[in-house]
Amino acid sequence: MSSAQIALLGAIAGFTIYLGLPIGRLRAPMPRLKAGLNAVAIGILVFLVWDVLTHAWEPVDEALGHQEVGSALANGLVLAACVGVGLLGLVYFDRWSARRSKRPGPGAAAVGELDTARSGAGELALMIAVGIGLHNFAEGLAIGNSAAKGELELAVLLIIGFGLHNATEGFGIVAPLTGSRPSWGFLALLGLIGGGPTFVGTLVGQAFVNDTLSIAFLGLAAGSILYVVIELLAVARKAALKEITTWGVFVGLVLGFATDAVITAAGA
Repeated sequence: MSSAQIALLGAIAGFTIYLGLPIGRLRAPMPRLKAGLNAVAIGILVFLVWDVLTHAWEPVDEALGHQEVGSALANGLVLAACVGVGLLGLVYFDRWSARRSKRPGPGAAAVGELDTARSGAGELALMIAVGIGLHNFAEGLAIGNSAAKGELELAVLLIIGFGLHNATEGFGIVAPLTGSRPSWGFLALLGLIGGGPTFVGTLVGQAFVNDTLSIAFLGLAAGSILYVVIELLAVARKAALKEITTWGVFVGLVLGFATDAVITAAGA
């Protein structure tokens, strides 16, 4: 299989994220349904945080097992720094964005408040897309690295598994947008941000293999996704529907592990 074919399959794996995006066009769902969709997104993202950190820590753990303290320390510091940048960077960006969007004067109308709320949902969806995009770039690196090592069967299995997994990630991206009727253009942009990096990562991964680069992007992904989880939990708290939220988080976790199990079973 040629490099171009591997790259094309990597693109397909990334753009399956578009399968879940149309859910964001749902018309004003009932509060209970919206709370449930939000909670499922939380469950999917919690799984992604675990999955990302597990893969990021593997090289550090292996280095420690081989008593390669220098390598373990360097990669561990890279991981910690990038998690911090991904998490805290979004905190300060959110603060800056909030200050920038303030409007002077007491004459804000209800329409303006609605626009602000929709803008907040759009920004949250963008943050989710960025976090997932960083994660998917690292997945693309894994696909490209496998192809570069001549492990084409593993590369194809990863493409299939990641493609299934990305379909659920698309749903997680648009969960905050349900009821706000985002444009198809905005959904297309979210899909490009979230799924496009799989294709880019596949190209980079075929060019060279670098554990530290992969750890860095996984760390950034973990930090940014964790920030989004915190924001979605705040939304869930305001909904005051604890039972539905808990069930939704559980369903999201099951979906995450189910799609990951496909990759593991296929690889075995």
